[in-house]
Amino acid sequence: MEADWTKKVQIWGKDRKIALKKFNEILGQWKLRMPPVKPLVLDFGLSEFYKTGLIESWIANEDRGGYCGKFLFVFPGQTCPFHHHNFKHETFFVVKGSVFMKVGNKKRGMKEGDVLKMKQGTGHSFTGQGKNGALLLEASKPCKPRDSIFEDKRIGKNGII
Repeated sequence: MEADWTKKVQIWGKDRKIALKKFNEILGQWKLRMPPVKPLVLDFGLSEFYKTGLIESWIANEDRGGYCGKFLFVFPGQTCPFHHHNFKHETFFVVKGSVFMKVGNKKRGMKEGDVLKMKQGTGHSFTGQGKNGALLLEASKPCKPRDSIFEDKRIGKNGII
């Protein structure tokens, strides 16, 4: 379910294979399986995947139906960079592990079972914590090109993917 507009912000080749192997090892420890989809291994074009990045497994992105569902995985210390969406409203559920979430100017820890709603326009980022990082489920409006606006202008085209 890979979107063409995400290709330029993913890692490929050997680095991708290594990241996915580590990801699958952690899933095995957790006794979890991902849906049979091709994961997006995102470094946001910054070439620092284990610092800034995440792995996304999209299970649905239904523009006509008005919904999206995906799993988000961050390794320990890995951060999905601070951004917001003008269209997409999201709800995050921590499936396994824990994250440090920044929402606007506030910071909070989240652990397994915690839920957080994110309104459009609200800046947010999250960082994997603990031994294995974290797996989150995102339920949201559909993902659309140019609706992820990052604080770091090196990402995408002037901070927009």
